[in-house]
Amino acid sequence: MHMAIITVNGKEAPISPAAPHTTVLDFLRERGLTGTKEGCAEGECGACSVLVARPGVNKPTDWVAVNACLVPVAALDGQEVITSEGLATAGASGEPAVLHPVQEEMAVRGGSQCGYCTPGFICSMASEYYRPDRCAHPKAEAEAAAADGTDSDSEHGPNGFDLHALSGNLCRCTGYRPIRDAAFAVGTPAENDPLAQRREQSPPAPVATEYTRDDSAFLRPGTLSDALRLLRERPDAVVVAGSTDWGVEVNIRSRRAGCVIAVDRLPELRELRVESGHIEIGAAQTLTEIERRLDGGVPLLAELFPQFASRLIRNSATLGGNLGTGSPIGDSPPVLLALEASVVLAGVDGDREVPLSDYFTGYRQSVRRPGELIRAVRVPLPLSPVTAFHKIAKRRFDDISSVAVAFALDIEDGTVRKARIGLGGVAATPIRALAAEAALEGERWTAETVEAAARVLRDEGTPMDDHRASAGYRSAMLGQSLLKLYARTTEAVSS
Repeated sequence: MHMAIITVNGKEAPISPAAPHTTVLDFLRERGLTGTKEGCAEGECGACSVLVARPGVNKPTDWVAVNACLVPVAALDGQEVITSEGLATAGASGEPAVLHPVQEEMAVRGGSQCGYCTPGFICSMASEYYRPDRCAHPKAEAEAAAADGTDSDSEHGPNGFDLHALSGNLCRCTGYRPIRDAAFAVGTPAENDPLAQRREQSPPAPVATEYTRDDSAFLRPGTLSDALRLLRERPDAVVVAGSTDWGVEVNIRSRRAGCVIAVDRLPELRELRVESGHIEIGAAQTLTEIERRLDGGVPLLAELFPQFASRLIRNSATLGGNLGTGSPIGDSPPVLLALEASVVLAGVDGDREVPLSDYFTGYRQSVRRPGELIRAVRVPLPLSPVTAFHKIAKRRFDDISSVAVAFALDIEDGTVRKARIGLGGVAATPIRALAAEAALEGERWTAETVEAAARVLRDEGTPMDDHRASAGYRSAMLGQSLLKLYARTTEAVSS
């Protein structure tokens, strides 16, 4: 029988005797790697960040930062992990270790005070440090823009560092300026940097895993057909991809499953194809992978990604998981509804395609049958040229939306030929704003038309009062979002 093993900082460690629900965080801390901290236990603070070797977008391997508090350690069977302790280079005999460049910059620029959050920041920063295309933002151009006061990209440093890499890391005592300074000061990896060199070889291939302890099991099938067979045999199983939702249930609500089936590395769920009539996005690709592979090719998705949780979450979360949970406040469903996407459901009898507008049937319920998996999401082509995603939340990033609105409009010669509007947070399921769409289609794109449609949009759905927002506020934001879209697009459309 295959022995479940994880490689941590270059050394193999058996996962046994950890229980199948044990997180990577707890596994590491039990082995003395206490730089990895628990702050929130739900993926919002980043104190638990570690690096995992994953298939790369521009190189064979990417060092990807993930929340160790959410990922079951069994999900990393056969994989490589680097913690904050593993970044430093061992010194010569009798000499102290040599700090990693990101550790050095955090130290000299005062980026650490109490130090609790620092290891997580450093791992997230190291992931961005090793991103192959990080220096795509020319330093000379960034410095010139800063010199004449026209710097329009405050979220990238002169070294190309994307601050969104740290959007999932929280600090309560140092403040973010010295941390940002450290991020913007790091250079490029040296040629002899072992982690930089590691990017040139492929990451470990996923291994089929059958890890059982007591009465519970973590199973990673090797193929889609194996996964569907397991689902038929174990209808009670919990299906996970990035575990960004299930991990919270395990940590905060102490939920346990007799059987967990991981589908995040199934090759059949990890394809991205652009075909003549549609784009097919594998349900198990992470949001970060989709973002970088599409590279802005679907502008509405490109607007969604920076607002979806944090980079740490996007490094694990998948479209299949976001749709599979059926949450009415998920950020991707409104966007996919506006894009008129469909869901490809795989079962033992084959695939079937369901329009997303017909997929949700009730609160966290869908037409997906027992034994079926979401295999892919299809976005039809051509895309509507006028799009926008408005997320109303209490924080700009890394927050749950009170209301989410996505628009996709075709406007020709000043007339709205087609309008698609997806809504989240205003009903038991994500919905299309059908009445507002009808109020726009065939009408001139004018202030009068938009104001009338905005009044209709305010009455879409059945918003409720809760701790995030009142029903009245949600309704007001629906109408305001259309007025905002009009204000931002009128000049572009008229020109």
